Amino acid sequence: MPPSPDHVRALITEYLERHPDEGGALAGLLTALDAEDDPTSRSTLPGHVTCGGVVLDADGRVLHIAHRASGLLLPPGGHVEATDDSLFAAVLREIREETGIPASSLVLTPEYGRTPIDVDVHAVPENAAKGEGPHRHYDFRFVFRLAPDAPELALQEDEVAGAVWLPRDEVRAPRLRARLRDADLDGTITPVDASVVIHDGRGRYLLQLRDANKPIWAPGHWDLLGGGREPQDATLLDTAVRELREEAGLELAHLRPYAVEHVTGTDGTSVPRQVYTGEWDGDPNTLPLTEGQLLAWRDLAQLPYLTMLPSTRGLLERHAAAHASPAHPTGPPAAGGPRPRQASVTIGAAPPDTEPHIVGVHLVLERDGQVLLGRRHPDSAFAGGMWHVLAGHCAHESATACLVREAKEEAGLLIDADDLDLVHLAHTVDRPGDLPRMQLFFRARAWEGTPRVLEPDKTVAWRYWDADRLPDELVPYTRAALEGLRAGRPYTETGWAR
Repeated sequence: MPPSPDHVRALITEYLERHPDEGGALAGLLTALDAEDDPTSRSTLPGHVTCGGVVLDADGRVLHIAHRASGLLLPPGGHVEATDDSLFAAVLREIREETGIPASSLVLTPEYGRTPIDVDVHAVPENAAKGEGPHRHYDFRFVFRLAPDAPELALQEDEVAGAVWLPRDEVRAPRLRARLRDADLDGTITPVDASVVIHDGRGRYLLQLRDANKPIWAPGHWDLLGGGREPQDATLLDTAVRELREEAGLELAHLRPYAVEHVTGTDGTSVPRQVYTGEWDGDPNTLPLTEGQLLAWRDLAQLPYLTMLPSTRGLLERHAAAHASPAHPTGPPAAGGPRPRQASVTIGAAPPDTEPHIVGVHLVLERDGQVLLGRRHPDSAFAGGMWHVLAGHCAHESATACLVREAKEEAGLLIDADDLDLVHLAHTVDRPGDLPRMQLFFRARAWEGTPRVLEPDKTVAWRYWDADRLPDELVPYTRAALEGLRAGRPYTETGWAR
């Protein structure tokens, strides 16, 4: 679906809040938005919306391309296509098509973000070959910085005759040149988001389980608390403080800058994120969580088994390596020195000489003598390309609550916890030295929905298999559990030395 009139109107409204003196020039477009015609279609006359990308390199120069059709030297851009769901998506596509620069090599500016830096209204002469009479273009221009690892230009030769990087003061469009100068925009990449590594000083990290099935960044993933800079934030530190307060009611003193990392935004662009660190050792269950599903402490041993972006996992691993928990001293503190942190026994902590277990939950969904299996993504860290029942790892939640959540997030299945029966238990260990696992297999007596691929980075297909002819590429402990279940055995062990 092409961008709606409401989408275009919202962008104009935001743009005119910055530049109210341009209301007269855009009055024609505002009037056209009340009509039934698509404002982004090139057949809509006497004027329609186009998009342009203002790309600055490390030296602050602006990319211009020579359009074969017009013979003009302009920033890359063009008409909106029916497949573009927003003007921002349209400009990313145009930049990629005309110059070969992917969205992952474009960085938003904190000054403008996804708001146009300029809306250029210009007349377009008649084009008899295309059957177009004279009309106007309302060109929404978005500004980006070029990432350091951007590829060489790969020009679209049938439409582009060449490319040049012009210094800011030589930009051909006078108003755009003035905007770049007034905003003092150069090629320096600056963070636009802020997040916080919250740790307890003993190797645990406070992480948020983000909502799934929403058009947000990293849906369904464990991540740091934080978010995007807003107009009221004077600094990114203000952003971090505000986000902690709004998302979890946390007030942490002495946040310190730690690193700048680049993550991929929901639109595919590169998002530089300022990371701060702070220390806290409270109970996350007492916090008023307003975003996401869960806050919980997680340690390094658990990170490989969480749905988490590799960049976030790597960041926490680097932090842990640089902030190893000091060994508890056995002697008295030095005279006049600070008293060291004392080891404590927490209610609910593991008793001495025991080892924590990872708890996995598994869904046995049967239909007409067949069992539902999912084909794991070939790049999965665990069992890539193999078949497996729908499964997940328990966070700070009951096993049935976890399985209900996983079934909905992974396959769109609605299951009532009261309709789950524990039918098999597998006690497994993958390799010597790995954390052992308690794998709980539940049979669903009733459910709603048809299995759908909702997390294609994990599962690429769902299929019912005859229980007597399971696929060869089946996760071994899953095969053992399903065969044990059919044989009436309630328990299986795999991976343990005998």
